[in-house]
Amino acid sequence: DFLCISLVNGFTQLRYNLGDRTIILKTLQQVQANGNTWHSLKAGRVGNEGYLELDGINVTQKASPGMNALDTHTDFFVGGVSSLNLINPMAIENEPTGFTGCIREIVINNRELNLTVTDPKGGANIGDCDGTECGYSVCKNNGTCQVENSGFSCSCPREWTGTTCEQSIYCSQNTCGSHALCIPQPSSFSYTCACTLGWTGKYCDNKIKFYIAKFVGNSYIKYTDPFYGKRDLQYSRLSLNFTTNQTEGLIAWMGKSEDEDNDFLAIGLANGTLKVVINLGERISVPLMHNKYFTCSDGRWHFTTVVQNQTCIKVYLDEELILFEDIDPQRKYTALNYGGICYFGGFEIGREVNMVTTGLFQKEFFGKIKDVVLFQDSKKIPLMKAEGYNVHDGNSGN
Repeated sequence: DFLCISLVNGFTQLRYNLGDRTIILKTLQQVQANGNTWHSLKAGRVGNEGYLELDGINVTQKASPGMNALDTHTDFFVGGVSSLNLINPMAIENEPTGFTGCIREIVINNRELNLTVTDPKGGANIGDCDGTECGYSVCKNNGTCQVENSGFSCSCPREWTGTTCEQSIYCSQNTCGSHALCIPQPSSFSYTCACTLGWTGKYCDNKIKFYIAKFVGNSYIKYTDPFYGKRDLQYSRLSLNFTTNQTEGLIAWMGKSEDEDNDFLAIGLANGTLKVVINLGERISVPLMHNKYFTCSDGRWHFTTVVQNQTCIKVYLDEELILFEDIDPQRKYTALNYGGICYFGGFEIGREVNMVTTGLFQKEFFGKIKDVVLFQDSKKIPLMKAEGYNVHDGNSGN
């Protein structure tokens, strides 16, 4: 399988093969090859339907029956490849040659690739394209870059300041401690301090320890599973205790959550009912809900366990089996490739739950979580040793 974008006789071309045939799309207009015109190119596929857009003019290949997954396990190459004999002959029209020109702002599945000296895995014979101190996107938050004798300067929009417009004016005089992030609050012309895990207080200067994690809506814990490489991903298991008086919220998310192609197993609440969603591949997420139970938002502790045995999913609530379903009798995808990442209560600051989960869950979790166990581990996850913000000690009043 491959997906390749190339320049052919002055036209841009997209070629891809999902395992059954090579599909070719070519732009309607030629590229200006004068060396000083930037072009915007969008290309990709949804299933086996491809699209290619140059400077806003779109060409689409309508879907027809056939394979619809791109199975590639290689590096992603830009501008050329490490060895030309790596290229599938069907991926290009003419002899393979490296690209000569400038490339900037590459976005794959909504994630921008940083084309810097240090971020890529490797490369060769690359120079700075813009040729000025300003380079590309030096000034953050829509700041304007100007070349100066001493380097560059940024002209910042009204609400931003700093050398590269990286700091909100509301945070320029902040008194948050060293264990905090300053979060601007433009509506009140002020800021709040977001405390890293293990710290609390208005300015995050009070150290805490906890075994029960209390989430207040703008909280999250991100745990990296040290045993991920040894897990049998066809037989996953997640269990925990939670308590809340809210009817909506994301309790746990096993998965990288970087883009919609990532596998995941999620537990949360919808309309006061326990909701479990699992995606083992190809963006096919199966939500499981049991309408008999509307008791999860009663402020009491509830114990839940989700067991994945290949495509068979069992959900237990308070030690009663409430859901048992085979989400894919064809057994096309049977492993939960969650990347060793588990989120609790929400995602990183600035990443809204309803956006990241594409509406599967409406908001962050308000409540408490304890006794989290992965797979058949004999020990609970040490939540204190993970990464996170705005998590409080939930031990009091239990």
